[in-house]
Amino acid sequence: MKSLELPYIEGLENMDTGQFALAMERWAAKDAIASAAWKEYPYKPDCWFSVARSRTHLAVEFRVRGLDLRSVELRDNGHSWEDSCCEFFIAHPSDGTYYNFEMTCAGFLLAAKRKSREDSVLLESSALKRVLRHASLSPEARDIKGGIFSWSIAMLIPFDLIGMDGDDLPKVIRANFYKCGDMTATPHYVSWSPVGTPSPDFHRPEYFGELVTK
Repeated sequence: MKSLELPYIEGLENMDTGQFALAMERWAAKDAIASAAWKEYPYKPDCWFSVARSRTHLAVEFRVRGLDLRSVELRDNGHSWEDSCCEFFIAHPSDGTYYNFEMTCAGFLLAAKRKSREDSVLLESSALKRVLRHASLSPEARDIKGGIFSWSIAMLIPFDLIGMDGDDLPKVIRANFYKCGDMTATPHYVSWSPVGTPSPDFHRPEYFGELVTK
């Protein structure tokens, strides 16, 4: 199980894209998404995430450099995982559920509260609009096979949207970070905290790592 301290950065939710990127570069915690646990999917794009919090929001930023670029899903709560996608899963602090936030390279987001992969409720559009987003790519359709591409995305999730109080956070928050692209020319399934299943399955909270609050 991986572990990372979760630093505090004042006012992240009020920053523009440039200010946010600079603050995350200076003060956020960083690590690589580099565990490719399934031999039939050996490819690992270069993918790093940064994570921090303000009083009201949890901020997650992904920076990717890798093969192919797919951005076909141009709506929220669509098939984000089929595109060039980064994902953040986080456990609810008390009720045994977890949330998955799956964001395409163009900034479109799927999010749900789940007991399992099958037992889930999608977040409504009004809730998704509360998740602040930054994306380096324009929101347009593309499916480019071959070549090397660099891009970044970020999401700022209100704590009250995921059952937490920013003024009274748990000492340890269970979470995992993923990079995938089911329908890209080079399919891949990569995680931060390793997943010990025989085939790709990100919906396994027992393999989540830890974010230690400060």
